[in-house]
Amino acid sequence: LMKRSRANKIAEAVLPWLSVVLFLVVWEIVVHWRGIAPIFLPAPSSIAVYLWRMIADGSMEYHLGVTLLRIFAGFLVAAITGIALGMLMGMSRIVSRIADLWISALYPLPKISLIPLLIIWLGTGEAYRIVISAVTAFFPIVISTYSGIRQADRGLIKAAQDLGANTRQIQFSVVIPAALPHILSGLQLGMGVTIILIVAAEMIGGSSQSGMGYLLINSGQVMETEKVFASLVVLAVMGGVIIKLQQWFDRKVAPWAVNDSH
Repeated sequence: LMKRSRANKIAEAVLPWLSVVLFLVVWEIVVHWRGIAPIFLPAPSSIAVYLWRMIADGSMEYHLGVTLLRIFAGFLVAAITGIALGMLMGMSRIVSRIADLWISALYPLPKISLIPLLIIWLGTGEAYRIVISAVTAFFPIVISTYSGIRQADRGLIKAAQDLGANTRQIQFSVVIPAALPHILSGLQLGMGVTIILIVAAEMIGGSSQSGMGYLLINSGQVMETEKVFASLVVLAVMGGVIIKLQQWFDRKVAPWAVNDSH
């Protein structure tokens, strides 16, 4: 049984990466075998060459750095405002009723449709990119926080009251720790949509020629498909690293919340 368990662990660690290698090998073979033009589908080896050139001349690091700064700026605004309002909604019925009306109306609205309006109001500088990403990330964070606060174990709250805890102590020692699984889930959802909207905003109506979205759209316009794929690879790796770091942070800050969420 121990040997089988060890073999399963090795398989779980190796097979995902093996599938990636196999996919790239098949891709490379098919491109060369069918003679597909690079403008339509470049081979992985060709994409790797272009990626290395972009890293060597510093262009990839520059555009990636700009995008990361925008992502974390938008996410920070959404996280602070979303958690604060979600907690207020969970603690006050009046705030909950007022905010719920606005959230119900605005949450289903496709946030990308706000881009033309924000460009009119804020121009095409940094403000509009950060605002559109923050607005989009705000909703899953506030909804998850509110849900977590409302679903806190009433038995624990009653026990704390019986032990003489005041309202503030109950909120900070019982309700908020109990709501952490929902809050952390909302933050992960918020980060995901922040990445999407920042890249989209960089692609649409940007005066500053910087960021991964600009790099993607500019490469596509001049038919440099290898650069498009190289940018997509970097975006995929960036997203994966951010999510993994977020999961690691969740485990360090609130291991009980991570265990509860799984």
